[in-house]
Amino acid sequence: MRRTLGTIFGALLTVAVQAQPGQGQPAFSRTEQRQPCADYDPLRRAFFGDTHVHTAWSFDASGQDTRNTPTDAYRFAVGGPMRIQPYDENGRGLREIRIDRPLDFAAVTDHSEFFGEMRLCASEGEAGYSHPVCRVHRNLPALTQLMFGGYGLSMKRRWGLCGEDGSVCLDAAGDTWRAVQDAAEAAYDRSADCSFTSFVGYEWTATVGRGRNLHHNVIFRNDKVPDHPLSWIESPSQVQLWDYLEQDCVAANPGCDAIAIPHNTNLSGGLAFETARLSSAEIPPEPVSAAEAARRAHWNPLLELMQHKGSSECDSRLPTWSRDEYCAFEKLPYDNFGTKNTGEDGSGLLYVLKLLFGGQEYREVRLPGESSFVRYALKQGLQQQRELGVNSFKYGLIASTDTHIAAPGLVMEKNHPGHGGAGMGARDDVLPLPDELEFNPGGLAVLYAEENSRDALFAAMRRREAYATSGTRSTLRFFGGWDYPAQACDAPDMVAQGYARGVPMGGDLPAAPGRAAPRFLVSVQADAGTPEYPGNLLQRVQIVKGWYADGELRERVLDVAGGDNGARVDPATCEQSGPGHQHLCAVWQDPDFDPAAPAFYYARALENPACRWSQHVCVDAGVDCADPSSVPEALQQCCAEQHIRVIQERAWSSPIWYTPPP
Repeated sequence: MRRTLGTIFGALLTVAVQAQPGQGQPAFSRTEQRQPCADYDPLRRAFFGDTHVHTAWSFDASGQDTRNTPTDAYRFAVGGPMRIQPYDENGRGLREIRIDRPLDFAAVTDHSEFFGEMRLCASEGEAGYSHPVCRVHRNLPALTQLMFGGYGLSMKRRWGLCGEDGSVCLDAAGDTWRAVQDAAEAAYDRSADCSFTSFVGYEWTATVGRGRNLHHNVIFRNDKVPDHPLSWIESPSQVQLWDYLEQDCVAANPGCDAIAIPHNTNLSGGLAFETARLSSAEIPPEPVSAAEAARRAHWNPLLELMQHKGSSECDSRLPTWSRDEYCAFEKLPYDNFGTKNTGEDGSGLLYVLKLLFGGQEYREVRLPGESSFVRYALKQGLQQQRELGVNSFKYGLIASTDTHIAAPGLVMEKNHPGHGGAGMGARDDVLPLPDELEFNPGGLAVLYAEENSRDALFAAMRRREAYATSGTRSTLRFFGGWDYPAQACDAPDMVAQGYARGVPMGGDLPAAPGRAAPRFLVSVQADAGTPEYPGNLLQRVQIVKGWYADGELRERVLDVAGGDNGARVDPATCEQSGPGHQHLCAVWQDPDFDPAAPAFYYARALENPACRWSQHVCVDAGVDCADPSSVPEALQQCCAEQHIRVIQERAWSSPIWYTPPP
């Protein structure tokens, strides 16, 4: 079916061209049959998408009572309606939602671990349908997280409905995997319009100890994919995931390629950036080798910096980042799901009881340590480069939603319905708010590419020309070089100069000419928004620098455009006031550059303050915390001490690296 459609739409182009942007030749190989895109920009443009999307085929979407399929998710991504469960106490029937603006690309990434079980438990007449586990799953979906997540992921076991060797569930998983591919193909626009790109993908849900997250989203380049999706249950460590991609994808299927995107390092219990040989919470004593580091750098060119379950840049609650107030953005009060609302033992029993009988208790369990955050890893990578000759933590940065209601790109703070998943979800019999207070609407992945096709977007992922946003659609450009003129921001060919005189985000600075200091060109355009969901003005642009000198890892954050402007938002009404910027741009030269010290630089753009999603709910309900009579019992959380009412939306560029010559 896919080959037939491809033959109809165009001829296969196979010649790889390594031209620079602006020279009229694509800087990527074409590996698929499709019509050429009519809209082609040699200087590349920003495409907005979501590479972390769950549907009814994921085991942990059942607690949300998600019934939407991958087909529904892709239809939603391009602007179609979706029906979800209501969250208000008086809700009846289903609520219809839409995204504020269509996405350019998306990937449905359902958990591969229980593809077969979810199909068997939902299909009357199938073997295993009447198994007690399936009956509990259908009638008490809140227990699914424990039955499959706890038993299957933490203990790496399958229930009896799968047969003694698990073959019954693995065979059923093959049917689901083919349906995943069919849904992606049906959504992919292979015409010259290139209006939407879908990627075949899934989530490899590695979990060690009691809920320490080592999850990765596997995104395939095109429709050439392995015969089966490898799951965590069948793979001892991340090394086996790489083996699978090398053997079952690249070697066995010509044209196949993929990347694996780690996410939620904030929930890894400090293990995300340890050796990829981890198969339990015990760290192997053998040091990371150069070969392992090189494999990791190849298969993990991107990292998901933010999503529904928090941001993983840095944490101002920790001494290292206590002076960076913007590290406080969307933080969770625990460092792994095993201790979420359960107490230090991590047994999970109290959490399950809360799921069953309603209510929630928000209390600190164990804060994440420094090694759970990306800025830590970026610095460690500089030291690793010096010691091993390779940097395995050379991450490009993206964000996504991790939606478990099949709603890719649903990131608006106002009218947020909750994304469900491992949280309690948006269910009217459990929560007064549409989601747990600690969660957020998630973010977006942005890729710079010449056109909206799989090959072009995948090439952007590989070269890390990508950035993350907290949901805003601000447009961020970031270039590094040695001779950008001070007036580059005013040049009509600013972007062309950015490429011609240096490298874009995700790149490596060329060798320094003499003892010159690098210059960085950063430009941010505010999100225009829509009439219903207006965009916000920009407040400031910062550059975050990390470097390794004299045996120490260091960092610094500097404002390079904009700054304190007095802008504010009234939490009681969510009305904004004060000045801001539609556009901010700067050429900044590092005044403390040491040509002997490896370094990275990335840009962080912050918008003016605005109400968080939860405060929008409280304001819309007429809650006034100064007047207890205005606070219904169902919305007591609006006045809770831990309730963050105001946020600053933001965007993070991928870093640009400097490596001293040998």
